[in-house]
Amino acid sequence: MNKTIKKQFWITPEDDEILKLKCEKACLSEAALMRYLIRGYEPREKPDERFYKSMNDLSAIGRNINQIVAKANTLNFVDAPLLAEELNKLKALRTKIEMLYLRPVENDKWQ
Repeated sequence: MNKTIKKQFWITPEDDEILKLKCEKACLSEAALMRYLIRGYEPREKPDERFYKSMNDLSAIGRNINQIVAKANTLNFVDAPLLAEELNKLKALRTKIEMLYLRPVENDKWQ
């Protein structure tokens, strides 16, 4: 997207503090936050360390399942389709966690 239009406006010192705090919590620049809000989304705060630990744990489990599936296919002694299905469930869970913690939420009141 080609950004060619510059907008400049005045806000109160209190609004400036609120804007800075919201940007810090969401780990976004002021411009990025404004673009989200204009499009009707309200960014979420950056998740705490528990989220990142959970995501790392899920990734480790996924790698283990991938290795088991590969070995099962090679040696023909484990139900590889069942393990592959479990891997798909794990990927879905990871996506759900990302949606809960990271993706911006559409803000209906702006519509």
